[in-house]
Amino acid sequence: MCGISGWCNLNDNIKDYTNIVENMISTLRFRGPNSEGIKTYSHSIIGHKRLAIVDPTGGLQPMSKTIGDREYTICYNGELYNTEEVRDRLKERGYTFDSYSDTEVLLTAYIEFGELCLDYINGIYAFGVWDEYKQELFLARDTLGVKPLFYSYKNGNLVFGSEEKALLTHPLISHVVDRDGFLELISLGPARSLNSGIFKDIREVPPSHYLRFNKSGIKLKEYWKLQAKEHEHNLEETKKYVRDLLIEAIEGQLVSDVPVCTFLSGGLDSSIISKVAADAFNRQGKETLNTFSIDYTDNEKYFKKSYFQPNSDSYWVKVMAEYIGSNHHDVVLDNVELAHALIDATMASDLPGMADIDSSLDLFSREVSKHATVVLSGECADEVFGGYPWYTREYDSIEIFPWATTIGYRKNVLNDSLKLLPIEDYVKQACRDSIAKVPKLNGESKEDSIMRELSYLNLKWFMITLLNRKDRMTMHNSLEGRVPFADKRLVEYAFNMPKHIKLLNGREKGLLREASKGILPENIVERKKSPYPKTHNPIYTKEVCKMLKRILDDKSSPIHQIIDEEFVKELVQTGGSAFNQPWFGQLMTGPQVIAYLIQINTWMNLYNVDLQL
Repeated sequence: MCGISGWCNLNDNIKDYTNIVENMISTLRFRGPNSEGIKTYSHSIIGHKRLAIVDPTGGLQPMSKTIGDREYTICYNGELYNTEEVRDRLKERGYTFDSYSDTEVLLTAYIEFGELCLDYINGIYAFGVWDEYKQELFLARDTLGVKPLFYSYKNGNLVFGSEEKALLTHPLISHVVDRDGFLELISLGPARSLNSGIFKDIREVPPSHYLRFNKSGIKLKEYWKLQAKEHEHNLEETKKYVRDLLIEAIEGQLVSDVPVCTFLSGGLDSSIISKVAADAFNRQGKETLNTFSIDYTDNEKYFKKSYFQPNSDSYWVKVMAEYIGSNHHDVVLDNVELAHALIDATMASDLPGMADIDSSLDLFSREVSKHATVVLSGECADEVFGGYPWYTREYDSIEIFPWATTIGYRKNVLNDSLKLLPIEDYVKQACRDSIAKVPKLNGESKEDSIMRELSYLNLKWFMITLLNRKDRMTMHNSLEGRVPFADKRLVEYAFNMPKHIKLLNGREKGLLREASKGILPENIVERKKSPYPKTHNPIYTKEVCKMLKRILDDKSSPIHQIIDEEFVKELVQTGGSAFNQPWFGQLMTGPQVIAYLIQINTWMNLYNVDLQL
């Protein structure tokens, strides 16, 4: 994995401004600590920071390739899982290769097929190719949005990068957040619309899109989308197909020249991945698989079960680690450090995120990176196979995102003028716009139609939010995160399952559970979903309250521009209980709302945010 950045101006000669792109890529040092490079042309400067995973010497970037009198240069962040298949196809067409890296394969595929190369590759990626002959830049992002890619088109300049911090160092890019950006942040946050960068000058290339920049300007196009198809397999065939496809996806993502490990919570998703990976390691004669779990100091002492979090992970982690014979590591986080890591987590994301869900993954990834460079985890299974409680509810129609039903309650933290913002209407309209894009079959039942809508919303919104978090927190620690459940083939297949199969036996992830039988112990298969673990220790709550109180006491704190002072003071005094509705999802309440406000202030302060509302 890596960090990419670049700047193109087709009218002016910019080759003497290499220092600007050097500054851009310096902000991405955590994404690529192993090497860096810059390629300079008169009208384009391409930069790269590398975290070497495959072919450490042959995959250096930016990489250039000359065919006849035409030179192409690529900067690439990602991993192809079908490299050899694509390489063989290109060899049949007469191409030769100087390395075994997927970078050279991807560049050559673009040279041969142009944008159609995206039809041939399977992986996670964000990349840019500069065609010196055509004076054209091509940018592309993977189908499901595992890897990030931001850009700004301003005054004839196209500036791009893996993270917003890279763009914000460019002198052309302002730090302005206007009314639309703020409405995105306060209504949808920590989610975002697919093309929003919150900052006025910054956009994000949406998943499954490419962007072409040349003398005609910029053109953004979707190259892949979900399609509605009849599900033709019976139950037994479906179980086998999902099992085989999932095993293939997991094993395909174990390719690496550096150590690979897995996250293990003892839940269904991480257990499947860890079991398949451990079996593959055994067959290949590799060292024992390392698995990692996360917990917090004295969490068992304070844990209280709820509808959303019925049990803790520690017992189930031990069951699975013994079952697969992994070399298991329990990472126990300090609650005070967890609170203060909110600062680093915000800087890693460039935006307010998911509070301590962010900071915990940041600290967790820091410990894991001491042992491995690549980690596989179970994100996306819930979105793909129906794992959340809102999948099993009954709906007449979907009027708002199911994780945002109490969105209007957010107005309590805002000052009187900002309370007038159309927060609920903005979120409802975003939901309606997405539902209007859902592909459906003629004549399908209402319940299957609703299931498609739920699946689509989760894939395009909730899952993207989790993938953004996963990328930033892992890459902040030079750790490459891979997500086998975000396999395009799995997503396409599961999207077309009728409700009675996807939610087999009326259970969340019912089909996936059945497909896992014979791979996992029965008690793991039947374990009720438990979300990513959060701390229940009151020490954490006390610490974030102290942090936010210090922010409130400092009259120069930028958050004073937006908050209802009395309500936020009450929030601190009550340890978060004054905010009694989820801010986002299922568990982001109370102390997490306090932490989110800390992140907002941190972001506004460290990023010199210029609010123009």
